[in-house]
Amino acid sequence: MTARPIAVVGASAAGITAAEALRRAGWEGPLTLIGDEPHLPYDRPPLSKQLLHGAWEPERLLLRSKEQIDPLGLELRLGTRATGLDVATRTLTLDDGERLACAGVIIATGVAARTLPAADGLAGVFTLRTLDDALALRDRLSGGARRLVVVGNGVLGCEAAAVARELGHDVTLIGRQPVPMVAAVGPGIGELLAEEHTARGVRLLTGEVAEFEAASDPAPGAPAQIGGVRLADGSRLPADLVLLAIGSEPAVGWLADPALDTTDGLGCDAYCAAAPGIYAAGDVARWEHPLHGRPLRFEHRMNATEQAMAAARNLVAELTAERAAEDDGTGEGAERPERRPFAPVPYFWSDQYGLKLQAYGLTAGADQVETTVLEHDARRAVALFGRDGLAVGVLACALPPRQIRALRAVVATPVPWEEARERVREATTAG
Repeated sequence: MTARPIAVVGASAAGITAAEALRRAGWEGPLTLIGDEPHLPYDRPPLSKQLLHGAWEPERLLLRSKEQIDPLGLELRLGTRATGLDVATRTLTLDDGERLACAGVIIATGVAARTLPAADGLAGVFTLRTLDDALALRDRLSGGARRLVVVGNGVLGCEAAAVARELGHDVTLIGRQPVPMVAAVGPGIGELLAEEHTARGVRLLTGEVAEFEAASDPAPGAPAQIGGVRLADGSRLPADLVLLAIGSEPAVGWLADPALDTTDGLGCDAYCAAAPGIYAAGDVARWEHPLHGRPLRFEHRMNATEQAMAAARNLVAELTAERAAEDDGTGEGAERPERRPFAPVPYFWSDQYGLKLQAYGLTAGADQVETTVLEHDARRAVALFGRDGLAVGVLACALPPRQIRALRAVVATPVPWEEARERVREATTAG
């Protein structure tokens, strides 16, 4: 067995899952998990919900305890950032200058929150991507009623607005799109969500931010406190706090090797391989989905774990073949593991005011969306998403688990639109 390690870069859900899957797949050599945050791997979806609300403490977000990680035999390097990767030699450069020659690398560096330079340096302006981000915002939301302006009405912005409103804060949600979350849920269910937010007291606005205004001149050496948000139409929103929820960027800035395609994430083949011995998983990975026939990248929690397992399994298979080729010159073997394409049914969910949204397949990028409202006041609805005449995604709002499970089968593979419509109708009308 080689003395060179497999390195997993990114100590997130994808990263820790990849490490565990590598061991299950038979990797007995050194294994290094590198994370730029100081925390043990933790779960991110509760950051904008249970943690921000105060219902959960950080300990509950941990994916594995130290005692659960120890048996993996990991070299756990937290608070360490990878700054470069030489693809030909599979050598990582770390932020302390160390160069780590690896047998293989799995990249699971996720995404970073987008910001607006105009807000830099203002106290009271937050993003919400990391545990420390969420704890800082939670701390400011715990000191009595605040005027919170959420910039960005996508999934994260809507979830945070719902929590803040439930905590009693004055909340304004502003986005470029007139319907919240429309890119992810379509116009019909987006309008239902807009009604729910409005009924709960959230003010919804459409517009663009022109500038951020300080409350007053700061004391010497102290940052200025946010006081308001000026919109492009000239209107002003008073604000004690601002949350920037304007999307994210794949964390690929450290990958400068021209052998890698870093356009909208790290480009991979159907096996999650970006280059020989280099794989990717989770939010950062853009791979060729074999059923949909085009490159896809998801910032979905379920995809992070499923793709991490696939990448680990395929990397071990590749390294096994490499070692066999070195030993006998052919790399062939009857019982050696083989790489398999990664072909999941994508899944994501969101919780807002007790409403649960669950989606299977592809909802973004659809050219056809049909929404059926089953019970308006309860926001019970289902939406079917199509592309090029095929149904490729389905989303349910406030449906019971039995019907949700039936909907998954409708879009497990793309099917003709009319066939899918009938199957959705049967699934949602069956007693």
